[in-house]
Amino acid sequence: MNKVISKKEAISHVKNGMSLMVGGFNTSGDPNELVEALRTKTDVKNLTLINIDAGVEGSPLTTMLAERRFKKVIGSFFGANKEIQKQADGGMVEYELVPQGTFAERIRAAGAGLGGVLTPTGVGTVVEEGKQKLEIDGKEYLLEKPLRGDVAFIRAEIADEAGNLVMVGNARNTNTVMAMAADYVVAQAKKIVKVGEIDPQDVTVAGIFVDAVVWAGEEI
Repeated sequence: MNKVISKKEAISHVKNGMSLMVGGFNTSGDPNELVEALRTKTDVKNLTLINIDAGVEGSPLTTMLAERRFKKVIGSFFGANKEIQKQADGGMVEYELVPQGTFAERIRAAGAGLGGVLTPTGVGTVVEEGKQKLEIDGKEYLLEKPLRGDVAFIRAEIADEAGNLVMVGNARNTNTVMAMAADYVVAQAKKIVKVGEIDPQDVTVAGIFVDAVVWAGEEI
């Protein structure tokens, strides 16, 4: 099955009010071309963004944030993003700060069909507010519920037409777990090849988790 589609078709799956997962962290593994297409070619808004840092200065995600396209942001590190800091402090956007390991585990739990994960991280801090706490063998844990998206945008260096992906280095970060935790997964790739051209041992994410592939360099 050939899963290669246009950016125009890919971004059409994002509708007002949806939750959008975006892989990457601090420019590593960000599917910027796909996000930029969404920003410039649609007027979708009221989105819930699930991304570690909500973008960096000058990135499409940060620009969308400045345009008030996100109603809520769920992430782990806002320290280098002045726009999210301004909006969070000013009450202009809902936000949820999640410890980075917990962030990844909640997404992984969604992809694995689990009811959540138990972690001691955040016990005794503001992180535990509103969450169920359990004691196991004398130690306290928080129940962190799965984190799932309607649509996920992820990035790969290479993809084949069946959606098998090769990711390199730090770009693997949340791109790998997000591939399993959204109803519709779009992978942006620098290069697209025929099925069989990727050594199976080099596959980072199997095509069964990917609904669509777009070429990063496509102009729309």
